[in-house]
Amino acid sequence: MKVPTALIGCLVERTAFDHQVRLNLSAPAAGGGHGVDAELIVETPFLLRDAGGEWHKLEPGSGVNLAPVLGLFGQSITAVDVQGRGALSIDFGDGAGLRIGPDAQFESWHLIGRGISPVIVGPGGEEHWQR
Repeated sequence: MKVPTALIGCLVERTAFDHQVRLNLSAPAAGGGHGVDAELIVETPFLLRDAGGEWHKLEPGSGVNLAPVLGLFGQSITAVDVQGRGALSIDFGDGAGLRIGPDAQFESWHLIGRGISPVIVGPGGEEHWQR
């Protein structure tokens, strides 16, 4: 699978959560036209570093405990990487960050939309990441 580096420069246009955490990400294309319009969907526990540098262990479906996710709204993605079997790292312009590891039993995260290659990290993770 391909590391989704096309997300660099995208803004978090929307945050939503219930039994999943969803981030809508978008960026216009250079020179006009269609750019990136993607959705990151997180389905298992993850780590969020807020702009102040504090780490939060968060779990989809945990209601008000997901409030730190709201701080990502309007932020720009500055770095994206995937390590090992699908551990996603995203850094934001204000110093915030997301870390979403693979899960042994469940799909941990997936990415869909226009301007990116779709990614699904299923149970146990995925191998052979291309940069």
